[in-house]
Amino acid sequence: MTSKAFSEISTNFIRNIINDDLSVERHNKVVTRFPPEPNGYLHIGHAKSICLNFGTASDYDGYCNLRFDDTNPSKEDIEYVNSIKKDIKWLGFNWNNEVKFSSNYFDIFFDCALELIKKDLAYVCFLNPEKTREYRGTLKKPGKKSPYRNTSAEENLSLFQKMKAGEFMEGECILRAKIDMASSFMCMRDPTLYRIRFATHHQTKDDWCIYPMYDFAHCLGDAIEGVTHSICTLEFQDNRRIYNWILENLNAFNKPDRPQQYEFSRLNLEYATTSKRKLKLLVDNNYVSGWNDPRMPTISGLKRRGYTPASIRDFSERIGVSKVNSLTDISILESSIRDDLNKSAPRAMAVINPIKVVIENYPDGKIETLNAPRHPQNDEMGMREIFFSREIFIDKEDFIKVAPNNKFKRLAIGKEVRLRNSYIIKASHFDIDKDGNIKTIYCSYDPNTLGKNPTDGRKVKGVIHFVESSQAIKAEFKIYDRLFLDPNPSKFDDMSLVLNPNSLIIKHGYVESNLHDAQIEKAYQFEREGYFCRDSESNGLVFNKTVGLRDSWNQ
Repeated sequence: MTSKAFSEISTNFIRNIINDDLSVERHNKVVTRFPPEPNGYLHIGHAKSICLNFGTASDYDGYCNLRFDDTNPSKEDIEYVNSIKKDIKWLGFNWNNEVKFSSNYFDIFFDCALELIKKDLAYVCFLNPEKTREYRGTLKKPGKKSPYRNTSAEENLSLFQKMKAGEFMEGECILRAKIDMASSFMCMRDPTLYRIRFATHHQTKDDWCIYPMYDFAHCLGDAIEGVTHSICTLEFQDNRRIYNWILENLNAFNKPDRPQQYEFSRLNLEYATTSKRKLKLLVDNNYVSGWNDPRMPTISGLKRRGYTPASIRDFSERIGVSKVNSLTDISILESSIRDDLNKSAPRAMAVINPIKVVIENYPDGKIETLNAPRHPQNDEMGMREIFFSREIFIDKEDFIKVAPNNKFKRLAIGKEVRLRNSYIIKASHFDIDKDGNIKTIYCSYDPNTLGKNPTDGRKVKGVIHFVESSQAIKAEFKIYDRLFLDPNPSKFDDMSLVLNPNSLIIKHGYVESNLHDAQIEKAYQFEREGYFCRDSESNGLVFNKTVGLRDSWNQ
């Protein structure tokens, strides 16, 4: 991405802070970072953070680091590392130099812990987890000091080395900061800095059995990399105090230009969840087909559904940056992709609920080749061939036995409609199958109406789409809708209670012949139906519905 791409973004409180910092020469270069933990796949909330961190750095001709905060080996995997890198590149961003890992700095983190111990600002605590929670107190009651809090610095140094050497069991002890057990902020009541984990790390293998906590590693990683503005979400607002306390108490990092943390509201999207834990539950319980299920708000799911990088960047710009948590209307996201595809997606015709139409006055065996624009507003896309013959398919919903009123614009007995980019037809009768369902509709066509109105002056307002039967290609259509029925599913302990049973409906119909080699994940506007793309995970011709032509959900 270039700074030009974001040059017209309106200001926000983070940009105001940066402007102030640059004006007083606190920094001469803006450095941000995107620090995902590699324990899952990125979702739309991460996309907002990616756009903010990479975009802000680009605005100021700075740079953004990609750093994996890989401090919990039991939940992390190289699979997630690779998927995150892929998603960021797909969104259109590039990180500065090589990918960074917190694990690259484990030796430095360890030395920093030793410095805090030597300054009597950290100690090894043998309280079990239950007692640790009990001693921490409550929001209304101050905590109690650990009986190990006054262990000498010399002994703590020895104990910490034993932790590193694997001489204690997992959970037997932790390294804690010595701050203030009476603090009104729970996070400052002697937070954990290191814990023991006997697990193979995806980067460092079995070199370590003690791992820093996120709050300890995060600020140090920022300082080591020269990050100027550490931008994170509001749930870390209180933790800013730990961030500052650690850097202020380490000689190498207590500098006027050290990193500062700033918080913005995370993205909460209607009819979706952006909790990695809850997304994992959806996958593990087979409520969806996987992390890239097109109903998932993951980057891979949105990509498979047909969302474009430009639409997600536009969405992030539209919702802006604030310090107030709120529920974002999903129609904003849908509007972004709709606006993008309206400009770029070639047109085609698909009949999703097919019913046969026989044009009785059209010559039997004749197939006519017609031309239709690939895009009505973009002549540069050129024309495409469509076909017309005695037998065609139309959508079942485009026919009714008796027109309800004069304003009805679809096909009915005795009523005319225009076929898209073709002739005017008029229905005369139909036949039914043994179950009473309409099987075939019989029509006549006006041969003098190709590309022009009837010569006798009669008005035909309705236009429906069609596919010629002999050239039509069978296709499967996956009609996706919102995964949940409630706009805020995260408020339910059991989100399965509000799953939308109609979030996926599979249809079988036909597409025009030029789509036989449709590219994977390439967008098309199926006229009058919506925007679709070919599914990347299916054999055969399968199209995923990205979004409708207009917001009609729940109408």
